[in-house]
Amino acid sequence: MLAAIREKDAELGAFVEVATGRALREAAAADRLIARDRTAAFRERPLLGVTVSVKDLIQTEGLPTRRGSLLPNRRAAADAPSVARLRAAGAIVVGKTTTSEYGWSASTVSRAGAGTRNPWAPDRTAGGSSGGSAAAVAAGLCTASLGTDGAGSIRIPAAFCGVVGFKPSFGSVPYVPPCAERLSHVGPLARCVADARELFQVMAGPDPRDPQSVRFPAAPAAASGALRIGWVEFAGTSGAVRDVTERVLPVLTSLGHHVERIETPFPDPYEALVDVLAAAEAHGTAVEDEPRCDEGRLAIVRYGRTLSGAAVARAEETRLALRVRLAEVMDSYDLLVMATVPVEPFAAGAIAPPWAAVPTDLRWLAWSPATYPFNLTGQPALSLPVGRTPAGLPVGLQMVGRIGEDLRVLSAAELLETALGLPLAAPVLTAKGR
Repeated sequence: MLAAIREKDAELGAFVEVATGRALREAAAADRLIARDRTAAFRERPLLGVTVSVKDLIQTEGLPTRRGSLLPNRRAAADAPSVARLRAAGAIVVGKTTTSEYGWSASTVSRAGAGTRNPWAPDRTAGGSSGGSAAAVAAGLCTASLGTDGAGSIRIPAAFCGVVGFKPSFGSVPYVPPCAERLSHVGPLARCVADARELFQVMAGPDPRDPQSVRFPAAPAAASGALRIGWVEFAGTSGAVRDVTERVLPVLTSLGHHVERIETPFPDPYEALVDVLAAAEAHGTAVEDEPRCDEGRLAIVRYGRTLSGAAVARAEETRLALRVRLAEVMDSYDLLVMATVPVEPFAAGAIAPPWAAVPTDLRWLAWSPATYPFNLTGQPALSLPVGRTPAGLPVGLQMVGRIGEDLRVLSAAELLETALGLPLAAPVLTAKGR
């Protein structure tokens, strides 16, 4: 695996740091344990020998965490709870994956390095900000990866790269250090739903270092019976994306689900999202740090410094209203289903499609209207690859459930994955990433 990363990642740019000595020692120890104990070796270590990468925003012992930035990282060089739990289950961390600075954009472009290219089309972006994680999994450079999602940062690159990306219910996986904006989730990216489920179950559960982390009561996991599904199409969905997702509708009905097309059941909360994010970025960035900041993120920081307390309170009021509205909607539906991202991957090296790519316009995430609302509500949401466009680019379908019903979302996604004959075959990479 480490050799494959060295051979194939030079052009892909999925990794910013590759583990060597520790990963090799852990792999050798796993091989010895499996040879000695056979299946019994997995009883206490269900992920024994599984290779995982970790997004460069997440603290990882033994590897640098640069957070996609030239700014120094003064956080303790210890494993975050999610990483520690994966290691305790036997997973082997093979490296850190590329992100935008502090994960501010849905790309991986930063002053610290070039952005990650899409394994399916090197002239296109892998998305972000967990783009390095998604590309690494799609290209077969690790079995799974750990990402973060504050407005779509797991699901967008999962859709663009043709892998599974799961954003659990807010607080179900500890986020350390916790984020004041209460938007950020830790979750897995994997080739199939079963792998994502296994990683999620290993990582889930409260940790005292994250006071917002919780253990949700047991919720229905089975999705073999009929589910009530609200099918939503967001404005701006391209014909190519629509053609792929529409082919899933009859498959859902064949599984016994009742699918109803509905209008987008809430107003776009984008302005509130911008104010919450900008206030948090401004709070976390000192004026003396500006010379080393990414220019795009700096535009948001400067906007955040103009916000009044009343403006942030209005944004929080919008968040609360959205949570109330979505709770009402979820009384009528077990799942909401839609295209994860309404457009195909944009150009490599860009932070967004051209109309949203000027940070001072504050539209840098507006092109992904199906992802960020569910960060504001904290609901579980999964992107499942469901096909490719005529240009050969993957398309993701997003499945959204009620807060705490993560296993229901995963179960429904796994049944659909099987019915569609997924996962997608991996893209063919040469040593130059093509």
